[in-house]
Amino acid sequence: MTKSEIAGILEQIAALLELKGENPFKVRAYTNAARAIETFGGNIPDLQDEEAVAKIPGIGKSIALKIKELAATGSLKYLEDLRAQFPEAILELFSIPGLGAKKIKALYERLRVSSIEQLHQACEAGRVAELPGFGETTQAKICKAIEERTRHAGYFQFGEIAHEAEALRNDLAGHPDTLQVDIAGSYRRRKEIVHDVDLLVATKTPETITKFFVSHSLVGSIIAQGPTKSSVRLRSGVQCDLRVVSTAEYPFALAYFTGNKEHNIGLRSRALKRGWTLNEYRLAPIPVEGRGGSPEPPAVRRRAGRLRSIAPTTSPKPKKKIRPKKIPKVQDEAGLYRAVDLDFIPPELRENWGEFEAAEKHALPKLIEKENLRGTFHCHTLASDGHNSLEEMAEAAQALGLEYLGIADHSHSQIQAHGLDEKKLLAQVAVIRKLNKKFDGFRLFAGVECDILRDGSLDFPDEVLSQLDFVVASVHSALGLSEADMTRRMIRAMENPFVTMLAHPTGRLLLKREPYKINFPKILDAAARIGTWIELNAAPKRLDLDWRWWPMAKQKGVKCVINPDAHRTERLQDLWFGIGIARKGWLTKDDVMNCFPLEKIENALAGKRRS
Repeated sequence: MTKSEIAGILEQIAALLELKGENPFKVRAYTNAARAIETFGGNIPDLQDEEAVAKIPGIGKSIALKIKELAATGSLKYLEDLRAQFPEAILELFSIPGLGAKKIKALYERLRVSSIEQLHQACEAGRVAELPGFGETTQAKICKAIEERTRHAGYFQFGEIAHEAEALRNDLAGHPDTLQVDIAGSYRRRKEIVHDVDLLVATKTPETITKFFVSHSLVGSIIAQGPTKSSVRLRSGVQCDLRVVSTAEYPFALAYFTGNKEHNIGLRSRALKRGWTLNEYRLAPIPVEGRGGSPEPPAVRRRAGRLRSIAPTTSPKPKKKIRPKKIPKVQDEAGLYRAVDLDFIPPELRENWGEFEAAEKHALPKLIEKENLRGTFHCHTLASDGHNSLEEMAEAAQALGLEYLGIADHSHSQIQAHGLDEKKLLAQVAVIRKLNKKFDGFRLFAGVECDILRDGSLDFPDEVLSQLDFVVASVHSALGLSEADMTRRMIRAMENPFVTMLAHPTGRLLLKREPYKINFPKILDAAARIGTWIELNAAPKRLDLDWRWWPMAKQKGVKCVINPDAHRTERLQDLWFGIGIARKGWLTKDDVMNCFPLEKIENALAGKRRS
């Protein structure tokens, strides 16, 4: 089991104990233990040492024994006994926004609701609204959340399935019979939402690769198994399809299974204009009857003859014949694009969003690479709702090769996130200034994630904000404002001279919460006028601002800043997801502020405050 899986089980135990009405201190002990395991720096084998686990802050001897059992066996009798006391599906109710253990306990005890289906039926019958602490508004929100959940069934956040997809790719790449391998489909195009995972392998022995794939430890069940195509359902629930081809077929298959439908139609159209057919296996001359093509069946010829007998006697103007060009040898994807007179189109751009025109004119941008990032902002620590200290976050950033890291804990309005008051914020600033004296070639920037209040004012006065290196302004409340009010609210906040960047600007949570109503072109116009940076929040649940807005932002001269919104050290690596979305939005390193080296970003931050 992974550390995250063990932590998840501890969270399940806490939830079930709360449903039982256990002592709150006991419930909290499991929650704290889950948090401790998530931030534990050791490996899974270390968790099999009971004494070592008990020394981890936040974990007592009793829970240490259970963690040891989980790490050693992958199961836990204590959890099985707890689950046996409740209906199997009751834990699914925790996935509905707004439902915590207390509300679920009330639903179960008063209405015998123990599944999402039963909850939906109770809502439709109006029985949920009658419970104390619920009411019509809560019932309506629950109904809407269930409907959204049903609508999103079978879809996954890109970041949710990345670990499994990459593990499968790496394991297939390590197989001795694999010649080439890649992940194709919407995953390769870096779509924020994916339906399945498409894997492509070139090999001389399809049967051995197929057998290895369907028997992989991540596979939960086999949907179909054939000589060149197999489909499985991974343990996470996502469908994964494997295509096995020859080396000669590989570049055509990779291009075909990567581009979206419209992009592939565009490629085939360009091939047809050159007298070729293009499919997932090859580029070939257009078949001609009597010269290697397949003649029409007799029944088709007879029908055509009858139609000609009643057609006008005037002959239609003959179509201009396409003289096929000589087909060049294609050994990779770049060769396929060259064959149809295009520059290589990066996978992220294959959405039929103008990439053909740009590739034909040699005008495709040199897209940002992960190596271009020199630092990042918008990270949290233990001071608010983060899981690691300042020192641990700084160490993790340096390990990734970053030159700077911006700390932006929550402001005091975020009570549930332990937001900082003025005294605690300025104390943190003092600690950061002191730490910076110890660093060589690295710097921590002192900032805050400052709530934008309902009227557009900020959670701290200017006299406090002026003492920081940067300010991340964000909306966390009153999400239901009208489009006009929300737009005015955000523009007013951006106009504050101490606001550096606008965080997760549409407020969406992928597959969970729609963006709030906002006139985003107006926001971009304001950002261009004021000089506010717009965040590309790299957290997989957000990936906000959406890639579809970045070409417009770029055209208006708005600068991007890619931030992980990291609440623990390992989440700094979410920057990789942000890079994928930035590339999909046609961004280059010149469009992204945190591609600046340390000295240049210091000047940019100072200049932003002067402006």
